[in-house]
Amino acid sequence: MLDMDLLKYKKFYLLGIKGVGMTMLAQFLKEQGKAVSGVDIADVFMTDKVLRREKISVRLGFDVSKIPTDAVIIYSSAYTTDNNIEMAYLKNNPDKFKKLPILNYAQAIGALFSSYLGIAVCGSHGKTTTAAWLGFVLQKAGLAPNVLVGAPVPQFKGSAILGKSDYFIAEADEYQNKLQYFQPHGIVLNNIDYDHPDYFKTKAAYARVFADFIKKLPPSGFLTANAADAQIMKLLPLCRAQVFTYALADKVQRRQQNITLLAHSVRRRHGYQYFQVNDFGEFKIKLLGEHNVENALAVLATAWALGLDIRKLKTALASFSGAARRAELMGKYGKIPVFDDYGHHPTEVRATLQAFKEAYSGKRLVVVFHPHTFTRTQALFQDFIHSFAEADVLGILEIYGSAREVQGGVSSRDLVKALKAAGRKKPAVYLSDFDQALSWLKKILKPNDILLLIGAGDIFRVGERLLKKKS
Repeated sequence: MLDMDLLKYKKFYLLGIKGVGMTMLAQFLKEQGKAVSGVDIADVFMTDKVLRREKISVRLGFDVSKIPTDAVIIYSSAYTTDNNIEMAYLKNNPDKFKKLPILNYAQAIGALFSSYLGIAVCGSHGKTTTAAWLGFVLQKAGLAPNVLVGAPVPQFKGSAILGKSDYFIAEADEYQNKLQYFQPHGIVLNNIDYDHPDYFKTKAAYARVFADFIKKLPPSGFLTANAADAQIMKLLPLCRAQVFTYALADKVQRRQQNITLLAHSVRRRHGYQYFQVNDFGEFKIKLLGEHNVENALAVLATAWALGLDIRKLKTALASFSGAARRAELMGKYGKIPVFDDYGHHPTEVRATLQAFKEAYSGKRLVVVFHPHTFTRTQALFQDFIHSFAEADVLGILEIYGSAREVQGGVSSRDLVKALKAAGRKKPAVYLSDFDQALSWLKKILKPNDILLLIGAGDIFRVGERLLKKKS
């Protein structure tokens, strides 16, 4: 945790401002009345629209002569002294910038968060959706929370909400142990499923980050936890705060007692998912998939922890329409709906494909997957092989590598070969680049298809080109 009142400063400079997290921070600071500017590369990102709408000045191209000396500097973890001239200049000229703080993104978010009654939404999957959903519901309930989410949310008109209360809801990322910078009042923990093998070398090291985070909760705080997750349940004895649990009834053992909110009788009708919760009646949500019923339960259980009557939250819960790049409809190619999703872990891919197959029964599901990072693809290779069963036609693009990892060691060609060796009978092809993907899609798409583009890189650009949209 960084003990600092960041909001006492008036001017901020964000190095790498186009990153999703950096953009949400820039939006929040701007709405707090701060002078905010930033710098990044000239490439067009989905965050450009938010920055333009907020009238935040963004310089394109790095230039050491233009680094302000009268602003708090916050830098993205994507840039280091090895790959960025401004970062190297900051390191080599400390005397020029000693008057004001220089923080990385996680330190800045942690400092902001910890000065409020912070509610951290964390876990391996569903952080963005759950954090945005929780913020939306609490806002509708009149709690006026501050909210920071790691993706644009159409109903926020950006990725942040400036509230008037002491509550601060933040999507809290475990990667590189960013949780160490947060001092939580409440934690929402959706799941623990090994990820980020470039940083966490073992499953035990990955789980330890969440264990240490739970230990930081004060007795006056709370933990909202998924009772269907065995790893989470093992960590509950570490918690000094009050615990509120939730689960889908068919995912827990009958002998499990005292689950705060239990959902059952899940059904899909007229574009909504319906489910019963305890004896509070029926709830409904727009979002697809069983995993989003769990995310909705996390929101309701957290509202319960905050003392709200969840029966009064049914309308707000049902009216939430999701975050960008989470099963997001980009448009139609002829009569074919084109969806974009951020899923990049085998568990996420499997859950998303299952959700689409259920929602669009009778349609042919065409999937283009863009693996994200060589280390993840290699470490979770066997799990990926079993993630695509619901895809009727599958194309796999070459891996989107991270600048922070050693490139190579595995290829998407290997994944396609392994899928066929494992007995996959449905079509599966290797796609070397976006041009090949686009040509392939134009040849194979049929009027009764659903197209899903999935991956944490820039696969959405295939959809933009197919639909002839501009970023």
